[in-house]
Amino acid sequence: MWQFSLYGTNIDFMRWRKLAMIWSIAVLSIALLSLLIRGMNLGLDFTGGTVIEVQYPQPVEIPKIRDTLAQVGFADAQTQHFGTARDILIRIPPHGKDSSAATLSNQVLQALQAAEGGSGATLARAEFVGPQVGQELVEKGGLAALGALAGILIYVMFRFEWRLAVGTIAATVHDVLFTVGWFSLFQIDFDLTVLAAVLAVIGYSVNDTVVVLDRIRENFRKRRKGSVLEIMNLSINETLSRTVMTSFVTLLSVIVMYFFGGSVMRGFSIAMIIGIVVGTYSSIYIASATALYLGLSREDLLPRAKETADDHP
Repeated sequence: MWQFSLYGTNIDFMRWRKLAMIWSIAVLSIALLSLLIRGMNLGLDFTGGTVIEVQYPQPVEIPKIRDTLAQVGFADAQTQHFGTARDILIRIPPHGKDSSAATLSNQVLQALQAAEGGSGATLARAEFVGPQVGQELVEKGGLAALGALAGILIYVMFRFEWRLAVGTIAATVHDVLFTVGWFSLFQIDFDLTVLAAVLAVIGYSVNDTVVVLDRIRENFRKRRKGSVLEIMNLSINETLSRTVMTSFVTLLSVIVMYFFGGSVMRGFSIAMIIGIVVGTYSSIYIASATALYLGLSREDLLPRAKETADDHP
């Protein structure tokens, strides 16, 4: 039952814990299958290729540039505005035997200048990222994500009782798999900015989860009456306003970034939006429900009585 009062909310969150678990397992199964079957649509940061910046004296439309590049054999090029509508960023995957930045940039610039309205196009920058460098970024990015998860694992092991620690880890893994699985399922470009967003999602998820679990531990020690379910629902409701406000303000800024940050920030914004929404959900259901299913009880969280000299005969 949902009850709202002047002093807060009284929502029975744990009532839907089984349904939430079933939904999460189903969604994560789809995400894992997509990762195994379709894989990730890695950006040029990881696969290698050539990055070319072209400047125009007047605003130019992206579809026209894409059509021009397709006509000269660069149909697989990724084109987007960079900064202003007069600045164009072109990413070309490894292309043919001679894929040096100088050769490709000359071909691209000549094609754009020959097109209608492109006589004033100038080359601002051309850089080549080799496949070896891309592979190195993949390895370092993976190690960064694993290092973050390992650090969190060590942190929660010392901070919480082991059932709450497992719940925190489960919620964090849940959020990362959900976010990465979304990019795999819809084949959204996964580049360094998205990897940075995934690392940010890890930190956000842990922070939100720790707040909820800290209140659960505090209420177990402070309140002598009430079942485990009642204490958990009470704790989640007490932190609900903080969770909702934090998530709303953060989500609002990321949504603005999504619409006005341009194509360069699009992947980062999508990852953060997914991570914030799923992170809020997992703090309530995954972390708390996991600890509950592992048999968390009041006795597990009560302070240990210290042995004194009076206890000995």
